[in-house]
Amino acid sequence: MAWYHNYFKGLPQRAWKLHQDEEYTEYEVDFLRDVLEMHEDQKVLDLLSGYGRHAIPLATAGIDVTCIDISSEYCDELSAVVRKEKLPIEVICDDVLDHDFGTRQFNSVYCFGNSFSFFPRGDMQRLIQQVSDVLLPGGYFAIHTEHIAESILPHFQTRNWMPVQGDIYYLAENEYNAEGGYIEAEQTFISGSETKTYCVRQYIYTLSELCAMLARAGFEVTATFSNLEADPFQLGDEQLYLIAKKS
Repeated sequence: MAWYHNYFKGLPQRAWKLHQDEEYTEYEVDFLRDVLEMHEDQKVLDLLSGYGRHAIPLATAGIDVTCIDISSEYCDELSAVVRKEKLPIEVICDDVLDHDFGTRQFNSVYCFGNSFSFFPRGDMQRLIQQVSDVLLPGGYFAIHTEHIAESILPHFQTRNWMPVQGDIYYLAENEYNAEGGYIEAEQTFISGSETKTYCVRQYIYTLSELCAMLARAGFEVTATFSNLEADPFQLGDEQLYLIAKKS
């Protein structure tokens, strides 16, 4: 069983949510609506949706969103908001690699929140093909990641730590496996007297490698940005926003 099956609960779940900037999320939502050419009554798929920080404002604007995430805690939280606000969101709690969407089709798909590093190369290609299979021709796929090789390797740190909002502290010991193309990390979360440690493996792709995977699944990469202002992505930039169109 992959590490992420049991990771997003308790302290890591709280830490991730507290680490998010609500104002920045609003900018990302505007960015998504623009680059994915969204409008009311479209059907959109949010991969690895977490607690719905992008899906909720999109649904509030009248867009039909399907969210899939493996964390039961996040899915329960999102489902409660959907029921309370009567939002057009379907919540699926499942491993995206195992889920069968059947004949469903979407106008656009996005995967934000740095989740694109979870999967080894075979699984990554399978995931991208799944996205292609459910996306209507001419539809867009948007990806955000901070774990692209051109971002993380120039600034690689074997140890790092940071305070999270509230009383949570995060510490990590990182080792880069060049042959496997992944970072093996021991991540520790501390909150008061509670301490949780997890072993995490995050796969690092070059932009060229990611583009080739997308091309094999019938996508054309139309843009690679380093920020929401649409500056071109370059070596050393901290993050990547990639937009691809299904042929």
